[in-house]
Amino acid sequence: MKQFNGKTILVTGGAGFIGFHLIRTLLAGGTDAKIVALDNLNDYYDPALKDERLRLLAEDVQASSCTYTFIKGDLADADLIKGIFAEYKPQIVVNLAAQAGVRYSITNPDAYIQSNLIGFYNILEACRHGAGLEHLVFASSSSVYGSNEKVPYSESDMVDNPVSLYAATKKSNELMAHSYAKLYGIPATGLRFFTVYGPLGRPDMAYFGFTNLMVAGKPIKIYNNGDLYRDFTYVDDIVRGILSVMASPAKPNEQGVPYEIYNIGNNRPESLMDFISILENCLMKEGIITEPAKKEYLPMQPGDVYQTYADTSKLERDFGFKPATPLSEGLARFASWYRSYHMDKESSSQ
Repeated sequence: MKQFNGKTILVTGGAGFIGFHLIRTLLAGGTDAKIVALDNLNDYYDPALKDERLRLLAEDVQASSCTYTFIKGDLADADLIKGIFAEYKPQIVVNLAAQAGVRYSITNPDAYIQSNLIGFYNILEACRHGAGLEHLVFASSSSVYGSNEKVPYSESDMVDNPVSLYAATKKSNELMAHSYAKLYGIPATGLRFFTVYGPLGRPDMAYFGFTNLMVAGKPIKIYNNGDLYRDFTYVDDIVRGILSVMASPAKPNEQGVPYEIYNIGNNRPESLMDFISILENCLMKEGIITEPAKKEYLPMQPGDVYQTYADTSKLERDFGFKPATPLSEGLARFASWYRSYHMDKESSSQ
């Protein structure tokens, strides 16, 4: 963490799942970094969960040597972004803010254009004109690989056939960042996240949604009749990878462009059915459910892909990064948090 001493770090999506865990780790890191978080606190999922994350960060900062500022605002507000850069002059920018979700992009495409394209453009322009910027790290997604049949997915694979608007915006982010790195020398590193999970996660993610349905005694919907594979990555492992990348700005490549793309995943795809079985066991051990879930088997959904499988050899080569959390341990931690957040709270209020 010592690399961040004296640095001003802007984290967009600071009340989001990954942003929260990243900021929490920075606050506990023993540095005197200045952390600025931006989030629009939209209602794509229950804002109460974002409020809970902000509450925990407000507690953490009391025992931290960092300074921490939260700003409520939207990436698509160009004047706001310019003002933040002018006032705080961030040296490291971690752009995690985005409209997420594959299926939601089919029904609400406008949100993706505003946040993922216009919002990211505003960040790039602010980085271009900002004083003292050292590194832009931005979130991409495994979704850019679309329906690629070659596995594991490698950063050198062609990703020109997205199967959702969400994936198309993330691929666009990579192209936009490359052009700014080429034209203006902005060191930029994109991270293709592979199915991140853990405590205080997003309720629209499968493991969280499955849990809510199991608790309610309702059947869980299993697409492609359960024949799906995902490279599930525990959030603490993701944060370790982000921190490593943040501290090492992209160096000029063979074309002289300071730009890199990395897969950041578990390098071990899990069967959806095995995943559900492990989740059920973890929830039963915590007393959250008493029996396995009811299941409704359905065909593949538009925009979904059969499997995600990360080749993480590049990240391991450059940063020594290798995920260390097995699925059984990560889901056990999620189940423990879920019980304390949802069920223990309900019990104490009765």
